[in-house]
Amino acid sequence: MITIGIVLGSTRPGRVGDQVARWVHERATRRTDAEFTLIDLRDHPLPHLEEPPGFSGEYQDERTRAWAATVAACDGFVLVTPEYNHSVPGVLKNAMDHVHVEWNTKAAGFVSYGGVGGARSVEQLRLVCGALQLADVAPQVTLPLATEFENRTVFKPGDHQLAALDLLLDHVVAWSTALAPLRRGDAEAAIRGRIDAIVDGLRNKDLEALRRCYAPDVVSFDVEPPLQHVGTDAKLKNWAKVFTFFEKVDYELRDLTVTVSGDLAVGHGFGRVSGILTNGVAADGMWVRATFVFRNTGDGWVIVHDQASVPFDMATGKGVTDLEP
Repeated sequence: MITIGIVLGSTRPGRVGDQVARWVHERATRRTDAEFTLIDLRDHPLPHLEEPPGFSGEYQDERTRAWAATVAACDGFVLVTPEYNHSVPGVLKNAMDHVHVEWNTKAAGFVSYGGVGGARSVEQLRLVCGALQLADVAPQVTLPLATEFENRTVFKPGDHQLAALDLLLDHVVAWSTALAPLRRGDAEAAIRGRIDAIVDGLRNKDLEALRRCYAPDVVSFDVEPPLQHVGTDAKLKNWAKVFTFFEKVDYELRDLTVTVSGDLAVGHGFGRVSGILTNGVAADGMWVRATFVFRNTGDGWVIVHDQASVPFDMATGKGVTDLEP
């Protein structure tokens, strides 16, 4: 089931947006076609934009990484926004600017409030959504302070607003669901890019580059003892041992298949380490069956489990190392 984030786009003292966001959330949670989570920007105190362009999905600041994980966990959004001085609240624009790929290929709808119902804020947000590859749906909920708030402070929407909200939610859920196959394609491309980074790290004997490809708690079933290598340090120690045998390392991966489901993905294929040994002899290596399990952490896809194995001859109990894919 898809997840829709209801983003409260104001952190201002005395805000009325929390009343609006709760109204949206309470109505949305009656539905059975999606899950809804309330995201309050007060819980994500981001600095003024200090990140380099976030097109890679890799972020430097811990606060940005936490925010990226929150955005990445959603398949679509309802943005609850006021209008400040004919424009978007700075805190909401800042939050949208901090990350990029996490917004891509999802849907967004708008619930706005203000002097003219927040309509001018939504006009600008639609332009921002286009740049972030967010599909903004046409129906919206517009809440003028003069008619939908008692004394401009206590939210008391008319009953007709429920029909408008239901229509908005219908469109956000439908578009978020329809775009899901495209998001899986984006994920597969990111995973294949991560595997390319592993290949480059091996060829360059770059342990720090490899470290970025693994989760801290990775569990590896490698061809060498022991039965498992637990944690990034253990995995890198194993690769460091391989590097001691080679003057020049190469790694080849064939027939890679990737399957993505939510924040988890599995890849399998055939891998081979080869190269020039320290004594100058060329070593072709052996083909192994390679399996990778990835998890999306918000910082990108990292390996949480991998396995390399060879078939064995049941008569002799020895591994068969001369097979080719």
